[in-house]
Amino acid sequence: MSSASTSPTARERELLEAARDGDENAYGRLVEPHRGELHAHCYRMLGSLHDAEDALQEALLRAWRGLPRFEGRSSLRSWLYTIATNTCLNTIQRRPKRVLPIDYGAAADPHTTPGEPLVESVWVEPYPDDKLGLEDGFAGPEARYEQRESVELAFVAALQHLPANQRAALILREVLGFSAREVADSLDTTVASVNSALQRARETVDDRMPEQSQQATLRSLGDERLRELVEGYMDAMDRCDVDAVVAMLADDAAWSMPPMSTWYRGREALVAFLTEWPLSGEWRWRRVASHANGQAAVGSYSWDAESESYLPFALDVLSFDGPAISEVTSFITRSAPAPERQHLARWPEEPAHPRRIAVFERFGLPDSLPA
Repeated sequence: MSSASTSPTARERELLEAARDGDENAYGRLVEPHRGELHAHCYRMLGSLHDAEDALQEALLRAWRGLPRFEGRSSLRSWLYTIATNTCLNTIQRRPKRVLPIDYGAAADPHTTPGEPLVESVWVEPYPDDKLGLEDGFAGPEARYEQRESVELAFVAALQHLPANQRAALILREVLGFSAREVADSLDTTVASVNSALQRARETVDDRMPEQSQQATLRSLGDERLRELVEGYMDAMDRCDVDAVVAMLADDAAWSMPPMSTWYRGREALVAFLTEWPLSGEWRWRRVASHANGQAAVGSYSWDAESESYLPFALDVLSFDGPAISEVTSFITRSAPAPERQHLARWPEEPAHPRRIAVFERFGLPDSLPA
């Protein structure tokens, strides 16, 4: 039986009564232990850090207003997840699904200037799992995916290809470990419908996922080896050493740059892309190690002559296949005054995008680096 099936504890009942009487502080203490996991749940459902924050805020407001109707037949956690899930389902109805560039279109010609950016709502966004308190391991004995595995970019991107109800069923059952009956109650459907949705969802996700999760790969590498690989990547990129960077890549490695739809695959294509654009020698770079989506990440900074400092350019989320880098997803923070190729070809010189620059703040990265 999952932890979600238990009734509220004595302490929760005490806070519930106070909250029902209008005590906002009591309500805050009541929901705070669940805030981190609910935030991660909304992110898995929506693929967007910003959308997840909006959905969580709306869900907690709905829960506050709905306290008089909570009878305690299920746990508080289960009740909150039901509200958060349905809030996300409503959000999904109002906007298109989010994807990564490699799911959006074919790989580009590396000798062609990177293409124009698309609207913000198209792309999966990175997630600061370590800053938001996401725990290691499984959420419950019936869960199939580890909590950090379930926010990896590949997994979150795969989820976005599922119909909304299938997505919710898979997350509630396989990530959070709720029983089929609890999932059915949350989605206002039958156990048979949940099991049918799960079967179809598993097939879709398994087809889109690599054979080994990043969590398993990172454990096999170990902390010291991973640190060496990340430091080697940062050093080679800072020195604009294309050969050294390419030597670290898998043969079929991919490189994408949301919000641009352009992406490249394979060493030959990446040599051309890196040589002609970011590592051409026209720009100076500095990098800081970070962490995102349960994966290694790097904050990339480009030199700004006006401020005489290095300013945030992109958050590179790294995926590994053994010791080789299999994918770089570079979330760019800069604006372009117009979606024209001449501006995009010189994106390190463009100003910061107000919303994208907030990514660095959420990941605990500095807003500038000295010379």
